[in-house]
Order: sequence, then C-alpha cells, then structure tokens
Amino acid sequence: MKAFDRVLLKLSGEALAGEKKTGFDEATCMAVAKQVKQLVEQGIEVSIVIGGGNFWRGRTSETIDRTKADQIGMLATVMNCIYVSEIFRHIGLRTDVFTPFTCGSMTQLFSKDSVTNLMKQGGVAFLAGGTGHPYFSTDTATVLRAVELDCDTILMARAVDGVYDSDPKLNPNAKKFDTIPMQEVLDKKLGIIDLTATVLALDNKMPILLFGLAEEDSIIKAAQGKSNGTTITVVD
Repeated sequence: MKAFDRVLLKLSGEALAGEKKTGFDEATCMAVAKQVKQLVEQGIEVSIVIGGGNFWRGRTSETIDRTKADQIGMLATVMNCIYVSEIFRHIGLRTDVFTPFTCGSMTQLFSKDSVTNLMKQGGVAFLAGGTGHPYFSTDTATVLRAVELDCDTILMARAVDGVYDSDPKLNPNAKKFDTIPMQEVLDKKLGIIDLTATVLALDNKMPILLFGLAEEDSIIKAAQGKSNGTTITVVD
C-alpha cells in the first residue's frame, strides 16, 4: 500500500494521558510530535483531531444537562489541541488551532481554505471543538473534517491496536481483522466509532485505519500504509 498524501490523524485524549489516564503524558505527546514531523518532512499533509476524554466524560454525569456536558467536552478538546500544538512547535513545526466557534485570540475560526493552505505550506492543523454542536462526538467531527478537507484516509490512533471479533482484554483468543467493511461495522453495530460517524464515513467513502498508538513509529507506519492495525474499508 502506498503512502497517503493527506491524512487526518485522530488521537484519543486517553492515549495522550498515558498511564495516568488523565491530563497529559508529555513523553507520549513528544513521541507523537516527532513522528508527525517526519511525515511533514516527507511531504504528507496532516491535520489532527484530539478527543477530550483525558479531561471530561460528561455522558457519565446524571446531574449535568447533556448540552452543557457536551460543551464542556468541546472545550476539553480545545485545551488538548492548544497543549499538543505547543509540543509540536517546540520541535520546530508550524501549527494553528482551528475551532468552529470563536475563542478570542486563542484559536482561528475553521475554514477549509485556511486549513488546506496551512497544510500545503508544511504546517499542521489542529481541529478542535468538535462540530461546534452538542450531540455529536469527536468521531463524527473527525469524519466530517476528513471529508471536508479531501483527506485520503483517517488514521485513528487508540490504546487498542485494531478491530477484534471480541474484546481482546477479556478473550486472549480474540481475532484481529486486517480489514473489515464499513458496512459490516454498521450492520453489526460494532461500536468502533459511533453510528453517526460510521454512516457519514460510509456515505462519503472515507476509509479509516485504526491502530495502536503505543506501537513504535505507529503513526509513521500508518501514514505510509504499513500499519499492523485494521483498515475499515468503503466500497462502491
């Protein structure tokens, strides 16, 4: 499989928190930054979405209105993107953080032209704030932005290294798929990404490569089409 030209990298907040499971693990963030820098130097255009789970899981609360909980989650992703973008800058990458709502001088308002221009100039775009609306997850925002930006694929870095037929933590004999059709993910409600994101990806023929962040050079391998993860395919 050939290397991709333009990718959207989705990072889970939990993965960036490392073993602490909350906040940030700077060594993990630095390792991500160094890999992305190599990709940019190879001419691959990169934008990034980061989840907010290292700070906020509002859907577990029974006391906060869902809309407000989702707004807190959106702000958590803004904090994550500002932090990680500064790690990227520390190693010499140009970055900008884009949001679908105004955050004063902290971020820029998202537009396709602004993001694509940044990537073409060798910069990395951080896409924070989800879709800007409640009831949509960062999975859905990831697919939406990947489609808008004409990305070749979504690289989804998680703690688990692929898609299995059962939970590998509970079943040591769980089988990992090299590839699985997006339609099967939808039909079986496998929960790899939420249903809205799955339908959006299927409808717009946006493939997803899911892989384990912890593997050495995992992001580089994924962007070069050499990952050991699972490709969720879309067909006509």
